[in-house]
Amino acid sequence: MDESALPALMHQILWAAFGLAVLFGALSQRTRFCTMGAISDIYAMGDWRRARMWMVASLVAVLGFNGMAALGVIDPGASIYTGPRLLWLSAVVGGLLFGFGMVLGSGCISRNLVRLGAGNLKSLVVLVVAAIAAGATLRGITAVARVASVEKVFMELPGGQALPALLNVSPVAVAAVLALALAAWVLLSRDGRSADVWLAGVGAGALVSALWWVSGHLGFLPEDPRTLEPVYLATNSRHMESLSTIAPIAYALDWVQMFSDQSKTLTLGIVSVFGLVAGSALMAWRERSFRWEGFANVGDLGVHLAGAVCMGVGGIVAMGCTIGHGITGISTLSLGSFIALAAMVAGALLGLRFQEWRLDHA
Repeated sequence: MDESALPALMHQILWAAFGLAVLFGALSQRTRFCTMGAISDIYAMGDWRRARMWMVASLVAVLGFNGMAALGVIDPGASIYTGPRLLWLSAVVGGLLFGFGMVLGSGCISRNLVRLGAGNLKSLVVLVVAAIAAGATLRGITAVARVASVEKVFMELPGGQALPALLNVSPVAVAAVLALALAAWVLLSRDGRSADVWLAGVGAGALVSALWWVSGHLGFLPEDPRTLEPVYLATNSRHMESLSTIAPIAYALDWVQMFSDQSKTLTLGIVSVFGLVAGSALMAWRERSFRWEGFANVGDLGVHLAGAVCMGVGGIVAMGCTIGHGITGISTLSLGSFIALAAMVAGALLGLRFQEWRLDHA
């Protein structure tokens, strides 16, 4: 490709990512698609409906990612999730922190982006504080502690940490078995046979798969005309990316603050953050559900601030959020994503217990 054609290609990638994120934000606002909400529904009411949405989204994303990989459309080893270094302690510690924080912060990062689009000013505060904490954990004071502690504990897996490589089984076979198991579990329940569950889940999983295509196919150049090396355009990690929110909110805040710095350019992650808010706002406007909402009192503010810090630090330590690991990472069949997601669920359950204790002792 000629270097003069790069700006046009970059615009295609960014607009495609923004458009897909707008659809994801609108879908999440319309269906209340949310990890923390799913866990709290089960914990408080025994309602698995939103959890089944999540399972459907995961199975669709697993099939989408591995189907494209089998066809040679994308390189399954080109994401950050499937590398040879399994930072299992980071996944556990970071996942627990993130899960605990998302309960205190009234939702994970993606849910707060969606709630912001619907007029929730509490979410704006949570997102800004989480972005600051995430930025510090990426390359600031907390990053020093991260590198000197949990990241020193890892397992080196020469074949990578994707389950097919670990099991020495075809990725298509593993994806098919996992997808069938998830589908069977969802369909066992009457709620799981609801059209709403499948429409929400299929939509979310398909959008994550589409973003993999945008980044891994449309945005991949076997030979960058500037460096003559392979490159994934418009990504912060320089790897193939799909939907995630924790690091992108830090990059988005940095981009806004340093807008005049020409080295700060838009990326797939940054435009996805803005797209989620825009999509939610459009759906809230269409449903006439947009309304301003603020903190009830100082105590409410303090709890949300603590939750934001936990999510900002924990998400970077775990290398992902509930979307980043729970759908995007799981789609790659990464062992690290399964560990991080389990830790996030455990952290959320601890957070729910803590909230009960706090209310009992108020």
